[in-house]
Amino acid sequence: MFKKAIEAKSHQRLSGADRKKLKRTIRDRFPRASDADIDALLPPKAEITVSKFVNRVHLYGVEGNFPMFFDVDGRGSEIFPTVFALWKVPEMLPSFILKGGEVSQFVIGGADLMFPGISIPAEGLPSFLVGEPWAVKVPGNPAPIAVGSTTMSTAEALKAGLRGKALRITHYYRDLLWESVEGHYVPNAGFLEDVVFEDPVFLSSAQVPDSCEGSGDSSNHENDGGDSKEVGESADVKDPTSDSHPTSKTQLDSDTDTVEQVTKAVGGFKVTDNIAADESTTVVEEQHTLSAEDVDAYLDKCLLEALHTTVNDKDLPMPGSTLWSNHVLPCRPSGITLDIKKSSHKKLSKWLQAKSSAGLISVKEDKYKKETVLFSVNRSHLDYLSFKPERRQEQKVDQGGDQAVKETRSPKLLEVSEIYKPSVHVNPIFASVGADTGKLYSASEASDVVFKYIEKGHLVKTMNKSIVVLDPTLCDALFKGAIKKGSAYPTEIHKKDLGSTFVSRMQAHHVVTRGSESVVRKGSVRTIQIMTERRQGNKKVTKLSGMETFLMDADALASELQKKFACSTSVSELPGKKGHEVLIQGGVIDDVARHLVEQYGVPKRYIEILDKTKK
Repeated sequence: MFKKAIEAKSHQRLSGADRKKLKRTIRDRFPRASDADIDALLPPKAEITVSKFVNRVHLYGVEGNFPMFFDVDGRGSEIFPTVFALWKVPEMLPSFILKGGEVSQFVIGGADLMFPGISIPAEGLPSFLVGEPWAVKVPGNPAPIAVGSTTMSTAEALKAGLRGKALRITHYYRDLLWESVEGHYVPNAGFLEDVVFEDPVFLSSAQVPDSCEGSGDSSNHENDGGDSKEVGESADVKDPTSDSHPTSKTQLDSDTDTVEQVTKAVGGFKVTDNIAADESTTVVEEQHTLSAEDVDAYLDKCLLEALHTTVNDKDLPMPGSTLWSNHVLPCRPSGITLDIKKSSHKKLSKWLQAKSSAGLISVKEDKYKKETVLFSVNRSHLDYLSFKPERRQEQKVDQGGDQAVKETRSPKLLEVSEIYKPSVHVNPIFASVGADTGKLYSASEASDVVFKYIEKGHLVKTMNKSIVVLDPTLCDALFKGAIKKGSAYPTEIHKKDLGSTFVSRMQAHHVVTRGSESVVRKGSVRTIQIMTERRQGNKKVTKLSGMETFLMDADALASELQKKFACSTSVSELPGKKGHEVLIQGGVIDDVARHLVEQYGVPKRYIEILDKTKK
């Protein structure tokens, strides 16, 4: 789950209703946790934040503190506690005990847990169902090192002879979630001792021995010389020291030393049962407390960074809460937690009013929503002109990674983009701003042209910045020929409707790119048609047409489908139309659609399915 670095797309605080819903979900999913345990992880008076990632994962935690829960699909159905949460409440989840340190080597390396690596108690295998959350522990230590979901039930495991995968690991000690905590929540943190043992909350519930003697240390020496290809597989393996290759021996020694260090650190962590009630609601303080002047400086820097990089004039007016959560907070430096309450302004509205008084921005109070709204940005202000936005290293790395992916991408990778050409209706708008009327534009580029025309003609309504006044040229471009005779032409339009209306008046084109081959065609994208029907003898056949739209050769596709589905195929020209039709023996309509999506990257919205065999 956290094997690859993924940037969070948004960070925001939970409202009171969302906090109650989250706690209710946790209480239902983890019945072993009491209300006091949940309050210890998510204190009632602390601010709870959620970080949303592009892969739909939601990460919950106390603001400025460790993340405590993560939701795999963002719907609340697959929510898990983090290792940090399990160290505070170890009995929240039932747990599997590992046989020894050689198994933990693979678990903390990101591998799933296999049944042969689990220590079965004398009373037998515990009862569990498919998809239940379970933790992983080393012998003699209540502090879990990983968490995941079961892949089969107890009955299925016994039927399989306790072989195969037992737990699909979603989060483990020292994965990228752990690393992100070191980099963002606890600045300048080092190894386990710096992250956990110096934390006041963990110190209240932990005892750190002078010497790291624990079950993890002893378990590392239980099966010296044992190695395994699969987690937990117990088999006779040749002694690695007898290998003729010195490189592999050195690598094995290095891996063993690393595992011993990690296992010792985890083994040295002991959790006691006597936790004071007052300490359970304690919130971890930041290691470096910022003064009000420092917070003000960070706020001004983040605001200028946002105004330069993410805040566009066409997005205005913008609520102050949106400006704060989607633009200002993402611009804060790594490891810094911004809290407007710790600044000299104390409130977001007062801070925005102060920036408005300084002339940098223009804000107005919404009487109905009781919220400060950003209406305009003074981009000729001295502070704006003198500020130079930072080019973050993470963005460079991501761009480099994207470039590497593009260079090594498969020739079957498909890219479909819709573009537009100026028509006679909108040509005057393009000509007035000096844009080329013979060029093809994306929807966002076309929207920028019309907003540039509005800015040039000062057509934004003075009293309401979200309304655009229509002059004769813009009114003809948007509505000439589209209004019924006898009906009055509109005199103004909302900003949110302007871009889509303007683009709809242009000529639609599309670009299809596969590998190094690219084609530009007029009109919208034509779909692929897949149809199944019955022939004589009650036999089913599947017809496939329209594949030329996505740069697929009909003969090559027919040969590929023939081998994949072990059936006969034929190719014929469509009568009166351009293109070919592939005829496949058998009712494989769903399989063909899946093959086009997975192997050729055709989006599902461009595939039409018609099954005539169903009544």
